[in-house]
Amino acid sequence: MNTAMNYLTVLFVFALLAAPSLYGIAHDRRIDRQLRQARQAQRDAERPSRRAEFTTVA
Repeated sequence: MNTAMNYLTVLFVFALLAAPSLYGIAHDRRIDRQLRQARQAQRDAERPSRRAEFTTVA
């Protein structure tokens, strides 16, 4: 029983130490995904659509 409590204590301390780091990684990944989506939306807005290419009069 003592050995099991020791393992659980070590796992608990590890979780307490690792939690802020894992939260930060998840936060950074979310920001990266948002930036990537914004960049893609900006590229799509700058690129003329195919329909616009065919309807222009030269």
